Parts: sequence; C-alpha cells; structure tokens
Amino acid sequence: MEFSRRQTMQIAAAVGAAALSAPNIARAATPKLVVVGGGTGGASVAKYVAAAAKGAVDVTLVERNPLYMTCYFSNLYLGDHWDFDRLAHNYEAMKAVHGVNVVHAHAQSVGDGAVTLSDGSTLAYDRAVVAPGIDFKYELYEGFDEEIASTLVPHAYKSGNQLLLLKQQIMGMEDGGTVVIATPPNPYRCPPGPYERASMIAGWLSKHKPASKVLILDPKSKHSKQGLFTEAWNRLYPGMVEWVGGDFTGGALPVVDAKNRTVITADDEEFEADVLNFIPAQKAGQIAIDSGLTGDGDWASVDPMTLESTLVPGVHVLGDACANGDMPKSGFSANSQAKVCAQAVMAAMTGKKAFPPRFRNTCWSLVGDDYGIKVGANYKAGDGKIEKTDGFISQTNEDDATHAATAAEGFGWYEAMTSDIFG
Repeated sequence: MEFSRRQTMQIAAAVGAAALSAPNIARAATPKLVVVGGGTGGASVAKYVAAAAKGAVDVTLVERNPLYMTCYFSNLYLGDHWDFDRLAHNYEAMKAVHGVNVVHAHAQSVGDGAVTLSDGSTLAYDRAVVAPGIDFKYELYEGFDEEIASTLVPHAYKSGNQLLLLKQQIMGMEDGGTVVIATPPNPYRCPPGPYERASMIAGWLSKHKPASKVLILDPKSKHSKQGLFTEAWNRLYPGMVEWVGGDFTGGALPVVDAKNRTVITADDEEFEADVLNFIPAQKAGQIAIDSGLTGDGDWASVDPMTLESTLVPGVHVLGDACANGDMPKSGFSANSQAKVCAQAVMAAMTGKKAFPPRFRNTCWSLVGDDYGIKVGANYKAGDGKIEKTDGFISQTNEDDATHAATAAEGFGWYEAMTSDIFG
C-alpha cells in the first residue's frame, strides 16, 4: 500500500507523539521497593527510603510478626535490668508517619521481580531488600532440634518466647545449681552476646542463688572482649563464672542429651546442667537460602558498595544474613548497612546521587549494675568485602565512673536508634 505525502506526515507525527508519551508514562509509574524482614536492618531501610523518597518510591515492608523483639539488650531481661515489654516495637509509626505499606505475612522467596508469600500471592518489585536475620543449623547436632529448643533447651537467640522460657528455668533452679551456656562457632549473631548473657545470669544468681555457677562451653579458643569479660567476672562474681574454651569438642560438634540437660563432647566428656542454654551454629534466614542468595554457602555474598547480591541482581541483602566481611553481625551493623543500602536503592530507583559508603559498629555489653564495656570500629567498602579501617575497645582497669558512663551510653544508643526506626 502506498501513502500520500500528507498521510506519511500524519503517520510520522503520530509515531513521534507516541515516542514522546512512552517515557512520560514510564516516569509517571512509581517504582516499587519491597523489603522482606522487619528487624533492625529491614525496618531501617524501609523507613529511610520512605522518608527520603517522600512518595517517589512505593515502599512495602513484609514482616510476619506484628511486634519486633530486639535481640540486642535482651540479655538485660535475664538479669532483671529490663522488662520484657521494653524489647518490643511495633510498625504503627512506620505506616502512619512515613507511609510504608506494612504487610504481616510470611515471605517464601524473592526473585524475578516478585516476592512470593506463603498463600501464593506475590508482590511485584523494581528493587528488593532481604533482611531475614539468622536461622539455625539444627541438622548438625545429634539430640537437638527446633522442637527441643522451643520446649526444653532454649537457645533464646531470637528473643521472644524462648527468652521467657530460659528465664523461667533459671528462676526455678535450686540454689547451688549450674547454668551451662554452650556458645556457637563463628560466625554468628552478636559476638559478645553469649558472654554478656553469662554476666547477666551471674548477676541475677549472685543476688538470689549465690551458691550457683555459670559454665560457658566454647568451641572457640578466644572470644569477643575476652579480657574485659574475664576482669569483670573476677571482680563482680568471683568463682561463679567459668569459661571452658578451645578444643573441648575434640574437633567435632557436641551431642546434646536434652532430657538430662547434658552436653557430650567428641571425647565423651559430659557437662551436666540444671539449666542448659545451647546456642547452635547459624546461617542466613531461610528465605535467603531458598531464594538462591547464599549460593552453596550459609551467608549471602554482596557488593560492599551497595549491598546488592552478587548472585541475584536487583536484590540487596543486609544485616545478619549477609557475608559482611570484617563487620560483626549486630544491630548497630544492620542499621549502618541499611543507611548505605537505602542510598544505593534511591540512586538506582530515582537517580539520586549515592555517596561513597561508610560503615560503623559499636557493641555495648552490660556485665553488672552500672558496669558497661564496649568495642567498635569504622569500615569502608573494600575489594569484595567490607573492610575495617580503625577500631576501639574499652580498657582493662577502668574506674567505676567510666564503666557507668559506658553503660549509660549503650542505653542511650538503644533508645535513640529504636525511636528513630520505630518511633
């Protein structure tokens, strides 16, 4: 078919108009960010992106639970320093103030532009952030599984009901009994956590069951803040806390006799407990594994500049679930990574400038009444990993005023950060 000159000009005009209108339609579509996991890392990303975007990005947060219970500072509940409810935070301000669409559902997988929920429905995304925290490698242990952890031998390393059970067991123990804490191998959530827990339990026992003991069984030959914890135990709880480290497992994982609350090492040495707190080896939250974000390993590999997965494009992973180089797995680290991730997401979705990432972490530990210690560092995006640039740590032989100031500093950080995210 031949066209007249006039018809040809009309067709060209129509095509030109369509070409101009298509980009306008694309620009009018609001990009979608879906964040999976409403813990410190995920909630931080959702809040920071929503606050910065001011409606330019549609932010959805998928979290199964209506309340988030912080794991950090949960040991203070065991020591009777904090009420259980103080650890709980909700998502009401995130919805009402920042406009985040909060979906309380179980996410099963992420990829190909959609988050699939347990009911089969999906949430489309342009970018996704996965921050599921940790899961546990129960399959490595003979005599220990998720049901036993929930009902008889709690690990209490996700806060929540197991924390309540552990405290109930400690309070019900006869004076003169032994609390055994079996710590996990590296890497794991909150490196100082088990030792702060031992301190808080010892503090409570020293006041209420002073003939009791706390025994720490550790597969590692050294641990975070070791000199500082040892100094505090000798000073505050002399003779009450014992640490057994190194190769006590005989080079293999221990066996748990849950019924008799006994840990059996590879060389058949038995450690009996009146209360057994067995903390297993850890891995990334299951959705990260199921979504192919961890490859053949336990943790998700990410680009240290953006926290984007090296295996699944368009999906960022942060917090405890990622292989975060020199950074420890902690609440402070997750929040620091979230700020970098939020900036990278905004740059990818709206074209805003992203600045060179900088990361920071501080871990405060309370070891007694008004007795705090801390460790921390600064980090940068290095060659394939997050690299430490400098660090600091409390010193031995610090005076009471310094310990009290460190404890107050930690409390202040908790209140400021949780208020910033959830308030």
